[in-house]
Amino acid sequence: AARAVALGMPAVALTDQDNLFALIKFYKAMQSVGLKPIVGCDVRVEHEGQACALTLLVCSQEGYRNLIRLVSRGWLEGQQLERPLFPREWIAECASGLIALSGGHDGDIGQALLGGRTEQAAQLLQSWMNVFPDRFYIELSRAGRAREEEYLHLAVDLATHNDCPVVATNDVRFLERDDYEAHEARVCIQESRTLDDPRRPRNYSPCQYLRSVQEMAELFEDIPEALANSVEIAPPMPSPPPVTT
Repeated sequence: AARAVALGMPAVALTDQDNLFALIKFYKAMQSVGLKPIVGCDVRVEHEGQACALTLLVCSQEGYRNLIRLVSRGWLEGQQLERPLFPREWIAECASGLIALSGGHDGDIGQALLGGRTEQAAQLLQSWMNVFPDRFYIELSRAGRAREEEYLHLAVDLATHNDCPVVATNDVRFLERDDYEAHEARVCIQESRTLDDPRRPRNYSPCQYLRSVQEMAELFEDIPEALANSVEIAPPMPSPPPVTT
């Protein structure tokens, strides 16, 4: 919250992976400094036997309730390898009141584009746009990861041909660039690996810090609508219902 205030941000979204554990603490922290909290969740969508990324953001009380129902169902009925995997039909049943971001190059659309399956990517996009009418965005990032720029150009072309809005994100994992090594250490602890293990996957980059508005503007100066849509996604947020423990 303090870092977001220092950067002059009017709103912040926090999306836990497959859960909403941080919701109440995050919501209270943002409200205490006068920032608009955007509640959401990163989920893994089942697609052709693979797990693909999708980000869901709450834009109404109904959406808040639907997200809770969806995440709960995932843990109760959809666990695979100790993590929820969400069939598309479950997401469609709970889509009302939610905004969806495509998951970037890790989403089903992104994977289809990078695999050369342009027609399939277009079909997937139309399907998601039907599930989330006027509430689905193709996600674009420039965080220095493999094939990101290749995906970005393919995604912008797909969005243009299908009249779908794009949105700029940075898949933030830590606050400052200098926090990268500490973040990698935490990842290694979670994965029971060592930092110098040559076989461990390098899924993150030093660029995944909380960039300033100016930095994001410079990074996406060639796609200004992607930045404008990030502001559009921050609607007035209702207070969440009381949570009993």
